[in-house]
Amino acid sequence: MRKRSISTAAALAVLVGSVALSAAATGSASADIVSVRSSGGIVVNGAQRRVFVGDRADGRIVAADYAGSVVDSVSGLPLVTDLALSDDGATLYATLPGAHEIVALSTATLDVTARYPVAAAAGPDHVAFTAGKLWFTHSGRQGPTIGSLDPASGTVALDRLPADAALFGQLKIDADPGRPGTLALSVVGNGAHQAAVVDVSGAVPEFTARTDALMSADLWDIDLIPGAPQVLANGYQRADYASGSFTDAGAFPAARAADVAPNGLVAQATGDRVAVFRPGSTQALHTYETGSINPQDDLGIPGRDELAWAPDSSRIFALVPSGTNVHTLKVLTDPTLSNPTLTVNAPSTATRGKEITVTGTATASVPLPAGTTLSVTRVDVESPGGKALPSATVGADGSYHFTDVPPAGGTVTYRVAYAGDADHLPATASDQVSIARTTPSLSLNKNGNVYAYGTDVSFTAHLGTTYKNRTVEIWANPYGGDRPDKLVKSGTVNSSGNFSATVDMTRDTVVTAVFAGDGRTASKSVKSTAYARVKVSMAVSKHYRTGAIGTHTYYWFHKDTNPLLTTKMSYYPKRDQYFQLQVYVDRHWVGRNSSWIELKSDGTSVARTGAAGTSGVKARVRSSYINASSGDNVNTTTYGSWKYLYWSN
Repeated sequence: MRKRSISTAAALAVLVGSVALSAAATGSASADIVSVRSSGGIVVNGAQRRVFVGDRADGRIVAADYAGSVVDSVSGLPLVTDLALSDDGATLYATLPGAHEIVALSTATLDVTARYPVAAAAGPDHVAFTAGKLWFTHSGRQGPTIGSLDPASGTVALDRLPADAALFGQLKIDADPGRPGTLALSVVGNGAHQAAVVDVSGAVPEFTARTDALMSADLWDIDLIPGAPQVLANGYQRADYASGSFTDAGAFPAARAADVAPNGLVAQATGDRVAVFRPGSTQALHTYETGSINPQDDLGIPGRDELAWAPDSSRIFALVPSGTNVHTLKVLTDPTLSNPTLTVNAPSTATRGKEITVTGTATASVPLPAGTTLSVTRVDVESPGGKALPSATVGADGSYHFTDVPPAGGTVTYRVAYAGDADHLPATASDQVSIARTTPSLSLNKNGNVYAYGTDVSFTAHLGTTYKNRTVEIWANPYGGDRPDKLVKSGTVNSSGNFSATVDMTRDTVVTAVFAGDGRTASKSVKSTAYARVKVSMAVSKHYRTGAIGTHTYYWFHKDTNPLLTTKMSYYPKRDQYFQLQVYVDRHWVGRNSSWIELKSDGTSVARTGAAGTSGVKARVRSSYINASSGDNVNTTTYGSWKYLYWSN
């Protein structure tokens, strides 16, 4: 149901008198978005550019700016059911049927300025402001009826309809700023079909037209249509009442909730969208995808005010479900402009340097005139920022086409755009073409080579023939998750097509050469995996001298001495060194002991062989890193050199 909005003249008067108050309200604005649990009415004040939303479940009213952000709120209004604005926009009225009262609030501050008891059996429920009075629905002596509140005197009058009104069910009510003194009534609920237009400009309300069968379907909502003696039922069925009875006047597509703008535009909530229609047209002028809208209040009555127009028709405010029992205020802009749809159809593949044809359509609820031009842009590897092409022209049937000779390969994007005009929003669309490029030759040496720890290794990439680009990047990715892939060097290959970069080989490393491609040559990368040994050494102590025995130098120990063997190895977390001990027996080296010893954080570990206990014993020891078995795989297997031990007397 549409609620009263301020006329242009009244809006200017209110604005002049409330500049300071409006500025203060704006200054306190926050980034919070309006969220309510159930709708308790929604109205728009054009002078203050404020939207007021009632939250029936939480008993409060929230004020928002035209961006939908909360600027103020007031609570302590249990079961607030409906809202209406005074003619000058200075006062907001809210119905509290549980308390049987109407509350008046200042629209500038949301302070309560007056409370009006309503001594009705039930109500007040729904409200509309017209002819200088607030009109409300309630249950009276003979059933559902209307009452009035005169703000000037504070007088509340009940049962204003004739005693023989014979209406059965809950009433909805609507007023039109352009038709002061006129109300539209509908009886809502299952099986309800009654509706009426009432003249309340005189001392006694009189029926202008009424019917017991306005629609074949159940009646839920009614709106007065500006500029014509018509009503809109359930958001889509139009009926003329000029003759004193209701006659069919056409229909919009089916809906169960709508709001009518002062200029006659109709906004419909249907499913998960809001559509805007011009008077008498069944083609949507503008469509918004909003997510599901369920126009139903917490009394179970569809047609609740989920939509409200700004008085200047510049935007629509919609309450959209955003979770269980939560509705969020969404602002829908540019409703008076048609939103065109463009399509672009380019070949999926094409040959570079050969002409292609791109086709498409430009459609809109307000058709674009034949001869409308669309801008065309080609985006490719040689023009990543886009290159403007000759415009395409829309034909009488909305179609267009253009031709182009793509100079570059790879993915080519054609973007088509319409700039918009006084009746249309801008629109864009695009499509892509895959154009083959030649594959270059690219190689990288040193694959599989093994190097000593810390060796500086020069890797050389060789690039074959390309179109323009002669740049190569060389990346190094050491084994182990703690060191990311790193760009070692980038540059132009020499006259022989070669480009080199040096890598410090402290770990097994995947080296990658990358060519990014150009307009006619495809990108390419190649990998070379090189391996690095660990750095390992062993220090022997507790010996009393060194001396040669045969071809080896031995560390000499007394027979009761326990040698101390300290290993130093390239560190990696939780790395173990493999310690081996062999004894010389019958002219052969025989293994006596081996063990895994974890390195300390400084890369050292200590081992003892034990004393020989007798003279003339020869042994040898070494420390090694075994790929994977030592606890990691960041280096290639590295065996340390043997250290020779001899126990004398």
